[in-house]
Amino acid sequence: MSQTRRGFTKEFKVDAVKLVTEQGYKVSEAARNLGISTSVLRRWRDQLAKQADQAFPGKGFMTPEKEELHRLRKEVKRLEMERDILKKATAFFANLSK
Repeated sequence: MSQTRRGFTKEFKVDAVKLVTEQGYKVSEAARNLGISTSVLRRWRDQLAKQADQAFPGKGFMTPEKEELHRLRKEVKRLEMERDILKKATAFFANLSK
């Protein structure tokens, strides 16, 4: 049976990290009280330390640059499919006129 992933808001993540960094809780203690894995809380702490305001941008771990890259790759794939369809249609209609 598959489990659905829980989503956490940026505020929740920041508050969880503050429990460890500002209030002196141990990572394991804070994670247990919040019902999350210690590795998740450590990852959040490290990400917040490295990226500060850009930490937790939403939609997983994608930074704005990665989101744009993902969007552009999807668009390129769609445009290539359209091009291929037009090529096939051109070849089909060229064979009909012969």
